[in-house]
Amino acid sequence: MTIGWCFDNTYSRLPDPFKEEINPVPVKNPEIVILNKTLSKELDLDFSNLNEKKISELFSGNSLPAGSNSIAQAYAGHQFGHFTMLGDGRAVLIGEHLSKKKERYDIQFKGSGKTSFSRNGDGRAALGPMLREYIISEAMYNLNIPTTRSLAVVKTGEEVIRETPLQGAILTRVALSHLRVGTFQYIAAREKKNELEILLNYIIKRHYPNIQNSKNQALDLLKVVLEKQIDLVVNWMRVGFIHGVMNTDNMSISGETIDYGPCAFMDTYDPKTVFSSIDQMGRYAYCNQPVITKWNLSRFAECLIPLIDKNQKKSIELATEVINSFENKYEEKWLNMMRDKLGLFGAEDKDKFLILDLLTWMHQKKLDYTNTFCHLMDFETEKKENFKDNIFLEWKKRWQDRLKVNNNTPEKYMKLMRSVNPLVIPRNRKIEEVLNDANNNNIKPFKEFLEILKNPYSEQKNIKDFQIPSTSNEKYQTFCGT
Repeated sequence: MTIGWCFDNTYSRLPDPFKEEINPVPVKNPEIVILNKTLSKELDLDFSNLNEKKISELFSGNSLPAGSNSIAQAYAGHQFGHFTMLGDGRAVLIGEHLSKKKERYDIQFKGSGKTSFSRNGDGRAALGPMLREYIISEAMYNLNIPTTRSLAVVKTGEEVIRETPLQGAILTRVALSHLRVGTFQYIAAREKKNELEILLNYIIKRHYPNIQNSKNQALDLLKVVLEKQIDLVVNWMRVGFIHGVMNTDNMSISGETIDYGPCAFMDTYDPKTVFSSIDQMGRYAYCNQPVITKWNLSRFAECLIPLIDKNQKKSIELATEVINSFENKYEEKWLNMMRDKLGLFGAEDKDKFLILDLLTWMHQKKLDYTNTFCHLMDFETEKKENFKDNIFLEWKKRWQDRLKVNNNTPEKYMKLMRSVNPLVIPRNRKIEEVLNDANNNNIKPFKEFLEILKNPYSEQKNIKDFQIPSTSNEKYQTFCGT
């Protein structure tokens, strides 16, 4: 019985400037750590007839499947505001797999060795960060947020040297594609309009065929990507997710969350929360994510100027009009998302004040973001004393009055709230616990946590410990290990 690979590698057939043909660098002693059987099934892949050795060789890149065609993709990026020509410095795309439904997925190895884009890097990755991406990307998927996914993690049997020697690993990442705003920036910087047209046509055919017959494809692509990114970031804000490194090379054209570096979920509600050790100025803080999304989209628009209209002035005007629609679109979608979190149907003029008053109170009281909404759904995860405050009780009366509007009923609003407010998220302290165990060759707690995170909106036994925020006063920091 075959595994079921069905490769059709369209990106590798694009002109040379778009990529470099290169195979993964073989590793010494690959050992499978985890294989995502649920995702395998969704991809119509079956690894059950392979022993662990064969699986390890496959997901380390030591033996590539038939039909694959390994490439490193070229892209650029504004990293913390500074433009750099980049590319896959430690990842290779082994090919595009088609499911039985003809859905197309990139299969990428991350940590697979040096490429021509590696600059001074070693092209490798450490076990902890690869498992971190695995668990958080799968958590995001189960939270119903568009995301790349993780198919497997393999230990390489080699050390990677960072501040200390660490176990090496390779992650297999699955994505609708790995095309980024930075991909457009790379091609635009070459100043060859024909290459830009090739990329535009490729992306529309692959991701947005509904605009293929548009009179202005470039402008319509900008519009659809803007909508996708607003939807994505509103979803991040809904669950308290902080991406941490929203460079333009980490913004996917397909609208998926991509590149889980120093990301984390907020415990105590504070709009200025930053976890990344390298984000000293708070550029990518929780509250800045919408602002940075618009900034990144503006860089995307700049790349499209030569394709929007022959007249540059008119082209800039048209693109600017689309970008300037961001604030109103974002605010409307954010308000609707927050209405859902509070179980509100319809739109009332005072809704914004009701929402902001709750968030302000949560901030002042240093309350947990996720657990406050759990309390409003009658799940007690916090100390009840926190909710005996007079300001909160006054707010609660206003909220309960608003709940009665538009033929709302307890059954209706509770169902709505339960669909968007998770009972459990990947808490930072639990992430560190299970990664520490995994680094010490005990993968069992990691897998148990994954099982809990599969049903974040459901009541589950034994999840109390997973709902408790960190009690440490020490500031939690994440690092760009991925």
